[in-house]
Amino acid sequence: MALFAPQLRTVNVTRYITPLREGGSLPAITEADDGFMYVLKFRGAGQGSRALIADLIGGEMARLLGFRVPELVFAQLDEAFGRTEPDEEIQDLLKASVGLNLALHYLSGAITFDPNVTKLPSRTASEIVWMDAFLMNVDRTPRNTNMLVWNRELWLIDHGASLYFHHTWTNWEEQSTKPFVQVKDHVLLPYATDIEAVDEDFKKLLTPEHIRAITELIPDEWLTHHESSVPEQKNIYARFLENRLLHSRNFVNEALHARKALI
Repeated sequence: MALFAPQLRTVNVTRYITPLREGGSLPAITEADDGFMYVLKFRGAGQGSRALIADLIGGEMARLLGFRVPELVFAQLDEAFGRTEPDEEIQDLLKASVGLNLALHYLSGAITFDPNVTKLPSRTASEIVWMDAFLMNVDRTPRNTNMLVWNRELWLIDHGASLYFHHTWTNWEEQSTKPFVQVKDHVLLPYATDIEAVDEDFKKLLTPEHIRAITELIPDEWLTHHESSVPEQKNIYARFLENRLLHSRNFVNEALHARKALI
């Protein structure tokens, strides 16, 4: 069996093109020194590096599980951008984000997924619901699906609202076993008829080695929000996910209950 060793490229941001005024995070379309355009997520935005960590773990976890996810890269931002930006709000954001940020490949021409227009197989819907319940992703609702259709294929984006235990770090072990009650708001829950079968299959894919390979991707400089050492913080992320997988029946049952109440 081939060793699972995910890696992210690092690019240097060369041009700030335009902000995407979504919520308070102000991601932006940028160009990098490899000639490609990216949607840049700033470490200086609202939830700081925590949102980038959740986006990194969630995106690479989704890729491991077989979903299409735009390439994630580490994006180095030079302090010169903050000096030349005329918009004061954006200038402050750029200055607070000097250094390593996260970006995803810009899917030019992609359209927002609409379940009323694009029908997904029940298996696919169930896989996405299961993954979001596992990651505790609160942001895949009818109001904001965080899914795109590009070249007639479904792509998952923006997992920054996942793993919200790390905003307080309180009782993280207990939180890892909790059901995900917000699954009732998931945009794909009405179509997710195969959640139990997905649970059996995905638990075989997500080995401890896979989980730890992904959590090891977290840059040390993003881990500044807890008194524990960098290795220990990465270990907590891995243990949280491993423990959540062991108790997957809790969030699976919650999803089944929510779906029954919904339909």
